[in-house]
Amino acid sequence: MNFVEVETAYGKLRGKREAGVNSFKGIPYAGQVSGKYRFRRPAKLEAWTGVRDAWQLGAPAIQAPRQNEPEPAEDCLFLNVWTPANDTKKRPVMVYSHGGGFVIGSGGSPLQDGSNLARNFDVVVVQSNHRLGLLGFLYLDDIAGADYAGSGNQGLLDIVDALAWVNQNIGAFGGDPDNVMIFGESGGGAKTSCLYAMPAAAPYFNKASIESGPGVRMYTPELATATTVAVLKELGIARQDWQKLLGIPASELLRVQASFAPVPPFQKKRKAARITEPVTGGFGPVVDGVVLPHHPFDPVAPEISKDKPLMTGWNEDEYTFFAWERGDTSAFELDLRGLQARLEAQYGDKATQILETYQKSMPQASAPELYVAIASITMMGLGSIEIAEKKAQQQTAPIYLYNFGYKSEMKIPGTDYALGTPHAMDISFKFNNETPETKHGFLSGTKPERFIASYKMAELWTTFARTGKPAATDVPDWLPYTLESRTTLRIDTQCELIKDRFSEELAMWRAIGWL
Repeated sequence: MNFVEVETAYGKLRGKREAGVNSFKGIPYAGQVSGKYRFRRPAKLEAWTGVRDAWQLGAPAIQAPRQNEPEPAEDCLFLNVWTPANDTKKRPVMVYSHGGGFVIGSGGSPLQDGSNLARNFDVVVVQSNHRLGLLGFLYLDDIAGADYAGSGNQGLLDIVDALAWVNQNIGAFGGDPDNVMIFGESGGGAKTSCLYAMPAAAPYFNKASIESGPGVRMYTPELATATTVAVLKELGIARQDWQKLLGIPASELLRVQASFAPVPPFQKKRKAARITEPVTGGFGPVVDGVVLPHHPFDPVAPEISKDKPLMTGWNEDEYTFFAWERGDTSAFELDLRGLQARLEAQYGDKATQILETYQKSMPQASAPELYVAIASITMMGLGSIEIAEKKAQQQTAPIYLYNFGYKSEMKIPGTDYALGTPHAMDISFKFNNETPETKHGFLSGTKPERFIASYKMAELWTTFARTGKPAATDVPDWLPYTLESRTTLRIDTQCELIKDRFSEELAMWRAIGWL
């Protein structure tokens, strides 16, 4: 391992070179966001003298402590860069927004370490920490006045600041500031959906990928204001005394935040129930008419990004992750009678139609398998398809739809049911971190075939970053999704191009108003 230095617009950085990759961690991309800058744009980033060490991760946003990362802190605007070399070669730049809804996560998770992408595919990878939860998305526009305009989207604007830093500095890291892809999984997918619709972000990227996080709709000002009022009530603060929020310790704000549902605000619109926006309180981006002018993909795909290629998709067994995470094995004990009752509790009088449709399309499936299929497509699939359809309607830049399908043999604790392709398993695959050396198989299992699927997925993503068209060796020509072909690439050790996948199921979801 050797040290390597680079000159940025703010001063010199000293990173590490190891196994053919230069890594720079904990780079500040904006200034203070605590104190008088809470709920506002950051202080100006000040230049430094001398050489700043950049081999330790920066503090993640306020949340519970994270393993092998610094203590979370309110001042959290740091980013990490992985590059094959700090030279003049103009490599594609891949800027990733981490998952965790809008309340947890960081750009320092080992699953999304950018070393293998940089080393094996000659790209530059960037990941940021940014404000989350109450500190990143508390909407004060209707309470605090002009100085706090945009308060409900500070976490998104932090990512824009990181993109601006990339635009200004990435050339010194061997990257091309004019060839930038933004991408993200789960909450990071929803963040990417928003960035795709934001005027402030538009100058800084050329293509995007929304992964298992279809951010079709975000919070309205009315719902966000109701959440803010609830926060003030929890803290015993009168609306006219909102300034007291500025002096409350971040740890106390985190306690209050925990009393709200952590569900990311990208629930589906259910036309039959006339629900056109998220229905749970919590913290996430706000359609304030300025920072986020409209819902990202409602009623149409954003005009501002009409010429930017897009990828979107989901994992085939999204639900199993949440069952594993929550220790809920009830779905894997269902028989058909229990499944009918469970669907009725969730879908009311549409339950029989849903069940009959899936029994017809999956005639050999058990009750748990049917439930996992239904839950997974409603969690992440229908929104992904809605995004693909609305992007395809623009008939400008291409949209590519995928399903990730490599199957993990790992069993959900307390059951004999395999995880399959759970939510979040795609992270280590697309970062090519499923290798004999990295061994990130805590979700993905131990089968060596996962190395093949990981390499193919990473090659698809990096080729898209380079050219705007995803492609990989021994993978079928991935044709764009259109309203005529409805083409989907199923990603596995052997990839398959499928036309109009889930056609019977999707016809049913449309008929009952869920798509």
